Amino acid sequence: MLVGFDCSPLHRPHPRGVVRVTRGLVSELERRAKHEIVRLVPQGGVSLASWRQRELPRIARDRKLALVHSCVSAFPWRGPGARVQTVHEMPWKHGARENADLRHRAWALLGSWRAERVITATEHVARDVRRQLLARGSRVRVCAWGVDPEFRDEPPPEVVDEVVLGRYRLPQSPLALCLGAVRAKKNLAAVLRGLDVLRRRNGPMVQLVVSGPDTPELRQDLGLASRLSLARFVSTPGEIADDDLPSLYRLASVVVVLSHSEGFGLPVLEAMACGTPAVVPEGSAQAEVAGPLGIRVDADDPESVADGLSRALAERESLRARLPERAREFTWGRCAAQIESIWEEIA
Repeated sequence: MLVGFDCSPLHRPHPRGVVRVTRGLVSELERRAKHEIVRLVPQGGVSLASWRQRELPRIARDRKLALVHSCVSAFPWRGPGARVQTVHEMPWKHGARENADLRHRAWALLGSWRAERVITATEHVARDVRRQLLARGSRVRVCAWGVDPEFRDEPPPEVVDEVVLGRYRLPQSPLALCLGAVRAKKNLAAVLRGLDVLRRRNGPMVQLVVSGPDTPELRQDLGLASRLSLARFVSTPGEIADDDLPSLYRLASVVVVLSHSEGFGLPVLEAMACGTPAVVPEGSAQAEVAGPLGIRVDADDPESVADGLSRALAERESLRARLPERAREFTWGRCAAQIESIWEEIA
């Protein structure tokens, strides 16, 4: 089968998680070589919308593509062949404003009229999609993402993890990673309020490492940290290079992902692969990924968040050997095999 694979996230700005998912999946599908993959890449300065709706139908016709697979919700509406759409999340269902505009809602709602299958990475998101699609909910399939091989509990022989501490000016004290928490949906405020409770209890303290660019939302949360007298417990090193992430995960005591809305939560899976526990909200996509080893909290209750942080610090070493076993259940090979089965089901 000749399959067109939309690789635009690898060539145009997209969230880092979407980039890693696209790269991991297309690379594994090509390695398996069960079907011939045609990478679809936007050229020049043409907008993605114009490229998808004008160029891709022509390419699908000229190359006689059996289907076009998209790792985002948008895809070429016209042209021959089947369509596979990916809906990462429906944030408006959970009170989050990011990616909740009319365009995202329209693709999530109307895309299934054209797409033969709709992919989600968790049952948590699949439930949202099925409720919205009603009779077309039978088109939804769950394919959990995989974890890249560089995320592991021991560093390669040539890597010294501690080097990243100096590179990003981080202290030796216990670290709690809040990756990408410069965005409102990541709910950094809930982590700060939990840390405030922990301090008032005279419990063990951690240094919050908040990665990402300077944003108005980050400045607002730093203002909260200042009012709570927690400013000295927050580090903002900016963007963390992909090559440095495994080392930082291994050095951290805990990864905290209390997002209002999350489609999967790659940091949770990557942290587990590196032997580091994750604190996640009860009933979330993150909790689904973490499984029984996730430290679940009520993100709206600072006391519960404080309990989760304290437990993570206390159980970090006892969980270290078990967490990678959970992470090994999530492979790109398994994900690619599921995708291939969906393609063959459509054919």
